[in-house]
Amino acid sequence: AAAEPPLRWEPRCRQQLRHLQDGARIAARLPPRLEGRWVSTGCEVRPGPEFLTRSYLFYANRLFKAYQFYYWDPSCRDPSYSLVIKGKLRLRQASWITRGATEADYHLHKVGIVFHSQKAMREVAAWINQTSGEGCRGFLPPGRTWAPGALYELLSAKTERDCTAALGFAMHELSLVRVEQRYEPLLRAQQSGSRLVEELYLGDIHTDWLERLHYRPTGYQRPMQSALHHVHPCPACGIIYRADEHHPPILPAQAQLPMQLSGSWVSTHCEVRPAVLFLTRYFIFHGNNHTWEGYYYHYSDPLCKQQTFTIYASGHYTRGIPSSKVRGGTELAFKVTQARVTPMDQVTVMMLNSSEPGSCGLTSSWSAGVEQDITPTNGCLALGIKLPHMEYELFKTEQDTQDRSLLYVGERPTDGSSPDSPDKRPTSYQAPLIQCAGASEEFSNYVSLKYLGKKDANGNEALKPLPVAFLLFIALLFLRWD
Repeated sequence: AAAEPPLRWEPRCRQQLRHLQDGARIAARLPPRLEGRWVSTGCEVRPGPEFLTRSYLFYANRLFKAYQFYYWDPSCRDPSYSLVIKGKLRLRQASWITRGATEADYHLHKVGIVFHSQKAMREVAAWINQTSGEGCRGFLPPGRTWAPGALYELLSAKTERDCTAALGFAMHELSLVRVEQRYEPLLRAQQSGSRLVEELYLGDIHTDWLERLHYRPTGYQRPMQSALHHVHPCPACGIIYRADEHHPPILPAQAQLPMQLSGSWVSTHCEVRPAVLFLTRYFIFHGNNHTWEGYYYHYSDPLCKQQTFTIYASGHYTRGIPSSKVRGGTELAFKVTQARVTPMDQVTVMMLNSSEPGSCGLTSSWSAGVEQDITPTNGCLALGIKLPHMEYELFKTEQDTQDRSLLYVGERPTDGSSPDSPDKRPTSYQAPLIQCAGASEEFSNYVSLKYLGKKDANGNEALKPLPVAFLLFIALLFLRWD
């Protein structure tokens, strides 16, 4: 097996990944406490694309009232329509599929819609009239004039009327719940101490429009934050908190940033994907020759402490062009030409060693903790990796409220497949990566992929193996590149 190559680290990149592996001082109660209001921290993008903000209020008696505000634009400044959703939520047992999550049952009582323009009213009425059953066909007669502030009933449990399907609307996100608490340092001058931040993770939305109505989540979407305990500053939080279906939030204008990929980018937290995959990512983009490197650290737990396996991939990418489908996004194509795999437990080692000869690295040569190049065998059949491989991507860059650069990479298909054709290009984004080194910064530190620094008895940084884990087979459902 090939010896493991050194990984070039800029100190901030190293510090960020070590911070994530230390659990980032995150606490998650089981079952979670939901009482109170939770709000989006910015404009969210769902597959489609759909641009929206959310404001959910949970009561102590299990009732809830949720607002979803939809927009024409990716800055959430031009409202289309708003939904007001009322129902009841019952938390059940801890999820046996997604570790750290709680499963829940919900029942919708009412869903109402308020249109914010004649155009929105006309479009939604056309969707409902074309795709709904007999009970909804006359939802809005043709030619009905838009009435500002008028609330129309889409769903009523009492009358058993449900006209929401035409909108691709479902609240299955409520069937998977996780609340995380952490403490953020105070940023203002002459302030010491920290501030409590609470985040609500709800189930992910299927990337295929036809599947989203009956999909039961196994991953999460972008978290909402507590209206009382959120990251500061958060210009959007107060605006969304004060909004209702008649007064949708209009978020502050943001300058459109040019796509500057060059440099190094790293995950901001332990990420969760459908098919029970926890991971952190580290990317290096070389703008001078359009090559890239990606490190994917996979774990079995929601705090990203128990590592299962590591993937290294590299190749080149095309120049970006503005997306015609997702405003604010940039379309690129990435070619994966090389890949290396490091199995981290004996179960994986046995699986790889029993794979068909010549289909995944050197035959019967795998061992735990040792990286091997799978490029000579054109990938690894056992892991569903095929080389070379092309992926059609969607990227976006933003700055957060602390003027840090964020990179959003296209959301992976929920079914575990790959965006290997232009028609499968994402229309929404994964959790953002934060820039930890610019293009011109030197990488002066070297550290192994499998080891992160830990001080030994003499105060020197020792190499400590990461723990091994057991959910490789389920996690690999996500990692299909064929």
